[in-house]
This record gives sequence, structure tokens and C-alpha cells, in this order.
Amino acid sequence: MLKIIKNRMEQGYKTSTYPKDPIVLYHRFRGIPEINQECSTEIAEQCANICPQNAINAVTKTIDLGRCTFCGHCETVNDGAFVRFSENFDLGAANRADLVTDGSLPNLAEHSKHHFKKLFGRSLQLRQVSAAGCNSCEADTNVLNTPFFDLSRFGIDFVASPRHADGIHVTGPISNNMKKALMDTYDAVPSPKIVIASGCCSISGGPFFGSEEIAGDLNSLIPVDLYIPGCPPHPLTTLHALLSFFKRTQ
Repeated sequence: MLKIIKNRMEQGYKTSTYPKDPIVLYHRFRGIPEINQECSTEIAEQCANICPQNAINAVTKTIDLGRCTFCGHCETVNDGAFVRFSENFDLGAANRADLVTDGSLPNLAEHSKHHFKKLFGRSLQLRQVSAAGCNSCEADTNVLNTPFFDLSRFGIDFVASPRHADGIHVTGPISNNMKKALMDTYDAVPSPKIVIASGCCSISGGPFFGSEEIAGDLNSLIPVDLYIPGCPPHPLTTLHALLSFFKRTQ
């Protein structure tokens, strides 16, 4: 016991004060894109042509964050004349269409389903389903359980059984081999339940979009309540989305 007390005194308080205090991420982090609507269509087309995800529409000058892997190739064209990525990690959305953005996203707290706040406001239990993911999204989600983020202090936990869950948190491109396991897990969660699509793979298929080996994006299988884009989503992106959608009233 004395050793534990000694270690505690030496290490100090490790948990982040977020969301009470803002966090500024490292300058290389790629968050919400800042799109220059005055940019020429020519340059926008160059960006669209090199985008490996076909996430850029040069005509409307928008980026589909549900497809984007935030690789940053478009930012290198003409020294970022069309797009630059900000350090803003507030990327969550309640509607798939909102992820096709011209550089702004609706306030997630205002667009969330408020009855979820009443049902799960004090406690939210999630079953994580890796539907053939590469483990990047899963690893960055697992980081939320470390002392720095301490997800449990907000009343949010990942549980082992879908029978004990309020919803599922899905990552990965949903391979054909994982489709049944995913649907069985979804069916095992008691109603009312919520569905979270995390990472571009579950939202759109990601790099595997169009492959015969995947069952399609999550929303084509079951209704999605919350989208968290990224490849993988930063732990703060996930945390902010969960708090905004399920905890905050505005």
C-alpha cells in the first residue's frame, strides 16, 4: 500500500482535464478541412484526380469525410491552394450527408437525437465490433480507457456482452465473413439501441470501397445514429463525438 501511495505522489494526476479545458493537438494532426471556395476548378480537379478515395468533388468543391483517409495528398497541390487541414478534431456527424462538407459541419449536440440523452445520459454501455478492421481504429478506441482519457469518468464503458450494451461501436469495412457476426451482435443488443460507425471503413468501405469482399457500408445494413470519420479517428475525435451526441444538451 505504501508503494502505491508513493507511486501516486511521484506520478501526480495523469487524467486530462478535457472537456473542461481545451486541448490543442500537434500541428501535423489533420482535422476538419479548410476549403478555399475561391480556388480555381482546375486546381480542385487536380486534387480530385490524385485523391485515392474519390472523396473530392471538384465541381461543388466539397470533400466526403466519410470516404477521406486524411492522407493529405490534396493539401500538397499548389501549396494547399484548394484545401488545408485544420487541427479541429470535432468531426462527428449525426447524418451521413453532413460528412460531404465544404469545410463546415453542423453542431453535433444540436443535431443529435435528444431522446438518447434522456435514455443514456448518465450511463452508456457500448459493445465494440471489429468487422474486419486493420486494428488502427480499434487501437485508438482502446486508448480511451487509459488514465489520460479515462472514458469511464463520463459514464461511458465498453462491455464484453451485447446483452449488457446500449449499442454497438463498429469499425472495419464489414467483410462478408463478418456480416453475420455483426448482425447477430446488433440483434443481441436490447432495444432501444444505438449504432456508431467509426472510421472511414465502416462509414463508406474506406480503401475497400467497391470490393466484392465487403458487405457494404454500415448504414446499408443497419441504421446508423452517429458517424465518426477518420483513418483512424483520433481518440479525442471519438470522445468529443460521444460527449456531444449523448451528454451535452447544446
